[in-house]
Amino acid sequence: MEEVIDIRNVSVYYGSDSIPALKEVNLKVFRGDFLGIIGPNGGGKSTLLKVLLGLIKPDSGDVRVFGEEPAKARKYIGYVPQKSAYQPDFPVSVREVVLMGRLGKHMLLKNYSQKDLEAVDNALQKVKMLDFKNRQISELSGGQQQRVFIARALVREPEILLLDEPVSGIDEMMQKEFYEILTDLKSKVTIIMVSHDLTAISNYVDKIACLNQTLFFHGSKEIPESDLKQAYCCPVELIAHGIPHRVLKEH
Repeated sequence: MEEVIDIRNVSVYYGSDSIPALKEVNLKVFRGDFLGIIGPNGGGKSTLLKVLLGLIKPDSGDVRVFGEEPAKARKYIGYVPQKSAYQPDFPVSVREVVLMGRLGKHMLLKNYSQKDLEAVDNALQKVKMLDFKNRQISELSGGQQQRVFIARALVREPEILLLDEPVSGIDEMMQKEFYEILTDLKSKVTIIMVSHDLTAISNYVDKIACLNQTLFFHGSKEIPESDLKQAYCCPVELIAHGIPHRVLKEH
């Protein structure tokens, strides 16, 4: 299987006091993986995604995306940040929001082509939002807006999709539909999703890693209890919820 991401002994420190965000992280991701990364707030999850995007340069270690440095490989990546910033009352349609994802393929003042418009429709179709393309983004629910932001990432035709807490603030039923869309997409794109909710994502991802400065990863979706305790620095009980749900071990 083709290796798409290779992270070796990566450490990142913040500030003059050299506060660690990541410590000697090692990770290999292969084409077609659907990897969920969980961990406590401040554990370095968003930092790791920014390292993959080339937005943060590690203080030590090496990162390769398709064999290239992250900044050079950014063209292969679609990214949905934790909260997409936009002015709620700004008059912009769903179609126009997704078209923004094509800017990287053009000079800013160049008109969009028919190919761009077709790519937008295809991306909206994938996230089941094509019927809303002429609606104002502010008229959509939180879950519908997140679908649009994923379409904006997909319209770049990426080979890797990075998602930072994509279901934050979305109700449970919308979350289920959202994860099912990602399940459909994983046959076409490699997905790395950051989340704080293990029991929700464990129904859908293929592999799970724990991150709290240090990464705990065994290439599967089963996480030893010892890894959870080390990652969260306290005893952890897994409580199954949602429809469907998954019960691990005696829990």
